[in-house]
Amino acid sequence: MIKVRWGILSTARIGVQKVIPAMQKGRFTDVVAIASRSGDRANEAADKLNIGKRYNSYEALLDDPNVDAVYNPLPNHLHVPWTIRAMEAGKHVLCEKPIGLNVGEASKLVEATRQFPDLKVMEAFMYRFHPQWQKARELVLKGSIGEVRTLHSFFSYFNTDPDNIRNKADIGGGALMDIGCYCISFPRFIFNEEPVHVKGEMDFDPVMRTDRLTSGMLRFPSGKTSTFTCSTQLMPYQKVHIMGTGGQITIEIPVNAPPGEITSITLATKDLTETFSFDPVDQYTLQGDAFSKAVIDDKPVPVPLEDAVNNMKIIDKLRAGHSN
Repeated sequence: MIKVRWGILSTARIGVQKVIPAMQKGRFTDVVAIASRSGDRANEAADKLNIGKRYNSYEALLDDPNVDAVYNPLPNHLHVPWTIRAMEAGKHVLCEKPIGLNVGEASKLVEATRQFPDLKVMEAFMYRFHPQWQKARELVLKGSIGEVRTLHSFFSYFNTDPDNIRNKADIGGGALMDIGCYCISFPRFIFNEEPVHVKGEMDFDPVMRTDRLTSGMLRFPSGKTSTFTCSTQLMPYQKVHIMGTGGQITIEIPVNAPPGEITSITLATKDLTETFSFDPVDQYTLQGDAFSKAVIDDKPVPVPLEDAVNNMKIIDKLRAGHSN
């Protein structure tokens, strides 16, 4: 069976703990190399995850001719620069969200991809590949909740460590960038529309200067709305409600669906309440396989990079603090 040979840029926690183990289970993914600016960290991760090659620089990994594609989980300010470096080295790239620090960076990346038409690049919003979200979208499209009118999401965790990259304002930290980007992506995925008006309110940590609490409202051309709250300094919680004229859909664990457990969504109308359950599945495995299959078959990636630019546009508008 053909597999895409993957190299991992950095020993970031999300990669080591979640994405790499998931991709090692994939049908079309073979993780062959990992790089860190620290040789010790590269060796430690490679030994722990049984990865054959380890490099003490990102450049060395990109120079490896036996690496076909790169997963980029670097801090947000390094997403665009190292994705472009990877393309220049002839590698396909799956880059963590958000795609960059602002829409200007995201647009720069799209422009760069035009120089490499044979390479695939995609933002890693893994939730879209989970069957619970596929089912939710199917139910909406078939009219199971009548005319869908609004979507509300809440996503929070508690982290006040000033040394954590999520709490460093100058490299793209804060609630909106880290987890609010999901809340923006959700309605765009379900409604298949782009918002025309955006308004947000943000509360900033007085020391770290990152937004610790952000709420936003999006209005779409059809009249649909979406509201959300995200926070880096509240009790951990996440949930999505999709509301229609004839019912609602609740997604209990919309982002961090546990790969080893059954997950479920609930459809409720005036006539019935139905729960749809899904066998354990790792959304990172599904994402890696979907991207790799696009590489193998030389077909478009499941989500075009322009989608990442559109998500970034909304983040910028919310940060600007005005409707647009």
